[in-house]
Amino acid sequence: MKSFILILALALLAGCQGSLHIDDSYVAQGQNSRVQYVVLHYTSADLQRSLQLLTQTDVSSHYLIGDRPATVYRLVDENRRAWHVGDSEWQGRTWLNATTIGIELVNQGYYDTPAGRYWQPFSPQQIDKLIVLLKDIVRRHQLPPGAIIAHSDVAPQRKVDPGPLFPWKRLADEGLVPWPDETAVARQQALFDASLPSVGWFQAQLAQQGYSVPQHGELDEATRNVIAAFQMKYRPARYDGQPDGETAARLLVLNQQRAG
Repeated sequence: MKSFILILALALLAGCQGSLHIDDSYVAQGQNSRVQYVVLHYTSADLQRSLQLLTQTDVSSHYLIGDRPATVYRLVDENRRAWHVGDSEWQGRTWLNATTIGIELVNQGYYDTPAGRYWQPFSPQQIDKLIVLLKDIVRRHQLPPGAIIAHSDVAPQRKVDPGPLFPWKRLADEGLVPWPDETAVARQQALFDASLPSVGWFQAQLAQQGYSVPQHGELDEATRNVIAAFQMKYRPARYDGQPDGETAARLLVLNQQRAG
């Protein structure tokens, strides 16, 4: 008898739980997307290896874009966390897996040869598909300018992807990322070539841009890595991590445009 009563009580409880009704007729104004940034990567592998790594290991991304053909694969729903950036920081926010969408592009990255480092170019079809995808993501999540960033931006001490051949200027021309006004850059560069700012100035300006960078005024390896990350994005013709007039000019103009 006691067993029957217990079973009946559990059945009634399950029935109550199963009949839960949620009223969705009221919608709060105070809300926005959990997504704050989109982080771009390359896979350092071919398509089959990339799919294996991103679906059968602890590493993942929301999207993968193949090279030939340039197929867009959705691997993780945007409402769920993908494991694509690891230890990371941007604009003071850390461990960015929870607040980012990760996009991987199939690309071998680089390898070193006796003649120097070779970087694999991205296919035009890949970039075309990426731009369409980014515009859709930016629209749906209402992301502000500057929300599309590189893996090397958020982890400059560990990562260099998507590398110096990634066409950031093409994304800028599509209205997806900010780009410094070239006339203003030329004017500032003439001044900085005559008198280069201090290392501390570079560190402060890079921090204003969003990078995690030391603020001790010394040109150490960590600072050079951050300068190189900025150069790969905005001055890819030379990304040696050394402070120079053009890097200073592009950095200052970008920060002025952002503030204005």
